[in-house]
Amino acid sequence: MADEIQILKNRFKELYNRSQNRNIYTYSDFLNMHEQTLLHQEIKFGFALYGGYEDAERKIVCFGSEDDFGYAPQPPVAIIRIAPLSQKFSDDLTHRDFLGSILGLGIKRETLGDIIIKSNKGYVICLEGIAQYIIDNLTKVRHTSVYCESCDTLPQDALPQPTEKTVIVSSLRLDGIISAVYNVSRSKSSALIDGERVFINGKLTANNSAPIKENDIISVRGQGRFRFKEISGDTRKGRIRILCEVY
Repeated sequence: MADEIQILKNRFKELYNRSQNRNIYTYSDFLNMHEQTLLHQEIKFGFALYGGYEDAERKIVCFGSEDDFGYAPQPPVAIIRIAPLSQKFSDDLTHRDFLGSILGLGIKRETLGDIIIKSNKGYVICLEGIAQYIIDNLTKVRHTSVYCESCDTLPQDALPQPTEKTVIVSSLRLDGIISAVYNVSRSKSSALIDGERVFINGKLTANNSAPIKENDIISVRGQGRFRFKEISGDTRKGRIRILCEVY
């Protein structure tokens, strides 16, 4: 595991140095949130993350900037829509079904970003280099015959829609807010943090008392994610009422 981490860190440095030395954009494969945390630890500036839509979980790194190079980056990311040939006779397809069928083509996980499910259709974000291969070769998901096509953008109604939730906490500590949002005990929320399952804005945190700021996005593996939208007031007992958007 330590060797894999060092290889990834070395890759980040290689891409960063190539971008700076040649004045060109360089791009990584898709990174999960643990890998994004390693990126932030290794490289402090000179990059941006891109996942195909604003709140994507899996993202590629774009090294370089328009200020440095004088032109905008063009991240090599594509979007594929996968739909049943017949909705009437289709299985109820899940994220696992779409991912498993794509990986069954010999595709590597790091070439795939998020997979969004809407109305039994899958919208797959992937590297451009493998998009046509998927379109040409993916004909079944589970037992359902499907067709694939390229999309310029994600349909607006396919994006995850949050629900607003007001919770009351004694402070803006991370463990307390997680406990309130997901209605779990304080000890369980602490265990989630200690178990490296909690990320703030894509960065792993191990601090139970980490303060949360407005518009921070907290991802909790196994629970979901939420945005801390605002403090909406105090209760009569001096506790804090906060508004969150839960995905």
